[in-house]
Amino acid sequence: MSEWQFLDCELAEEFAELRFFSVKKGDVEFVITVKEYAQRNPQHMRFFAQADKQINQKSAPFYPFGWGDTLIQSLTECMKSIRKYPYEGA
Repeated sequence: MSEWQFLDCELAEEFAELRFFSVKKGDVEFVITVKEYAQRNPQHMRFFAQADKQINQKSAPFYPFGWGDTLIQSLTECMKSIRKYPYEGA
């Protein structure tokens, strides 16, 4: 456990450390931000990953994301969406 997680903060503040990753799908680069929360959220998850670009823009656009108990779980869920749905941007 890292030292920063012992900071005195309220659960509602959602204090988190950020980590950044990137992945390319074709010529499009996605930057994935992973938040590691100091305290687990109401769903009892510690990690949340979200990409910076929407996918599936022509049908039901959304930002790829993933929750998990570990960094790798949240990244894996986010990557599944990036792989599964098309990027239909400009």
